[in-house]
Amino acid sequence: MKDETKFSVKDLNLFYGNFQALKNINMELYKGQITAFIGPSGCGKSTFLKTINRMNDLVEGVKITGNITMDGVDIYKDMDAITLRTRVGMVFQQPNPFPMSIYDNVAYGPRCQGIKDKKQLDEIVISALEQAAIYEEVKDRLKDSALALSGGQQQRLCIARAIAMQPKVILLDEPTSALDPIATSKIEDLILELKEKYTIIIVTHNMQQAARISDFTGFFLLGNLIEYKETKKLFKNPDDDRTKGYINGIFG
Repeated sequence: MKDETKFSVKDLNLFYGNFQALKNINMELYKGQITAFIGPSGCGKSTFLKTINRMNDLVEGVKITGNITMDGVDIYKDMDAITLRTRVGMVFQQPNPFPMSIYDNVAYGPRCQGIKDKKQLDEIVISALEQAAIYEEVKDRLKDSALALSGGQQQRLCIARAIAMQPKVILLDEPTSALDPIATSKIEDLILELKEKYTIIIVTHNMQQAARISDFTGFFLLGNLIEYKETKKLFKNPDDDRTKGYINGIFG
C-alpha cells in the first residue's frame, strides 16, 4: 500500500534575521506514520518541526520561503495559525503543565473552543487521559494540581492535553530528554499506541529511540536535510557518508 502524504514540503527555507536555519528542505511526511528527525544540536530539526504548526510565527525576525501543504492545503497561505494548531498539536521537551488541576489542564483547550457542557468536558478529559495512558494513575485526583505529578506523568498529561483538541497530527519535540529510562519507555509505548489514530512527528537526540519507534527518519545537519527514508533502511544502509558518520558516532 502506498503511503498517503499528510504534509508536502517544497523548497522550504527559514531565516532568523541574516542566519539561515533551514536550507531548501523538500520532503513528504506520511499519514498514520511515525517520522523521526535526528541530527546534532543546532542542526535545524526542532526549527523544522515548529514550521509544521507555525510556532516560528511567534519569533521576531523570522522569514520563511517555500511552502508546506497539509492534505493539499498551504498552511502558510490558506490556513490561519489557530486552525492549524488545533489540527496539529505540540508537546515540548520540558513537561509544561499549567499551574491548575489535572482536569483543568486537559479541559483547557476544549473550553477555549467554547465547550462548556460538563458532561461533554468530562468525556473529553477521560478519553484524552486514557489515550495518554495516565487515567488509571490520576483518576482519583483529577482536582489535584498537575504540578504534583512526576516528570513522566506530567509529560503524558501534556500529551493528553494535546489529544483533547482532537488533532490529526501530534508533534513531539524531544519529549523524553528530561525523563528517566522508565518514564521514557512508557512514553515510547504510548507513542506507538497513538500511531493508530494520529500522524506523529518526533524530534529526538536519541538515535536508538528513532530506530525503536519510527517508520521514517530524516537526518539533519547544518540546516540541510541530508537523508530521509524508511528508518530501517536509513540505519542499516545510509546513502550519505555524513549520515553514516553520525549514526556510527564519528561526530554529533
